[in-house]
Amino acid sequence: MKPLTLLLMTKRGYRLLADTIEAFGALFEQVIIGRDQSLDNDYSQQIADLCDQHGIKWTARQSAMSVSTEYAVAVGWRWMIAFPEDKLIVFHDSLLPRYRGFNPLVTCLINGDKQVGVTAILGAKQYDSGPVLAQSSVDLTYPCTIEKAIDEISACYRATACEVFGMLQGGQQLMGRAQDESLVSYSLWRDEADYRINWNNSAARLARFIDAVGSPYSGAITLVNGLPARVGKSVPLPDVVIENRCAGKVIWLDAGLPVVVCGEGLLRIDELTDTATNASLLPLIRFRSRFS
Repeated sequence: MKPLTLLLMTKRGYRLLADTIEAFGALFEQVIIGRDQSLDNDYSQQIADLCDQHGIKWTARQSAMSVSTEYAVAVGWRWMIAFPEDKLIVFHDSLLPRYRGFNPLVTCLINGDKQVGVTAILGAKQYDSGPVLAQSSVDLTYPCTIEKAIDEISACYRATACEVFGMLQGGQQLMGRAQDESLVSYSLWRDEADYRINWNNSAARLARFIDAVGSPYSGAITLVNGLPARVGKSVPLPDVVIENRCAGKVIWLDAGLPVVVCGEGLLRIDELTDTATNASLLPLIRFRSRFS
């Protein structure tokens, strides 16, 4: 048996711990918990509570950390880890080698991928390029929010973790298979600017985007007549012929719900709130409104 240090963040880290602690808790020597204050709930307290319930030593992430176990496991981790690459196990929210990088599940949803998954890899100098230890996938149906997708891939985390932890429990040396470099793609990091809606995109893509950046993230942002607003729910509608197409203009109101012209198609806004007060802006009174 090879003891582990777990570096855990977010609901993904919590679910992996909760789903494996009964069978593999003896492997878990310590847990290091990361925080993400940009999320509605970063699950740091739930992870700590679960460790306390099962008598597992835990500590909050600090700038200088010491990992003394032979292997370390990182789930949702956002920081560099000074640890031997061939002993570092990283869980990644995509079916590598596709979507190396940041927020891959968000990018999968925006692109409308029908299949998503989780890959466990060993560390490497280039991020997410290490040998694959295990992989699991699940099919998605749309519309699909990021919250639903995170719940769906929990089963993938469980299956992948059980395979890897089973190897370690049996005392095996971990050996992965090389990724196919001809199939590599990347998902770039995101910041606040990436929550802004680009109305030149298609209505179908925008609906997926709005679902993909919702809770636990801060949500899709647009300007409504120059004032910032957050779009929580939307429905893509069939296109109509518009002789002087202008993405972002309201074409009509549907019982007070604005139907906005997109680069392709129309998008009905079913949930719209003021970013400052969180008050609903619906029903929209002003027909001649511009989303930008």
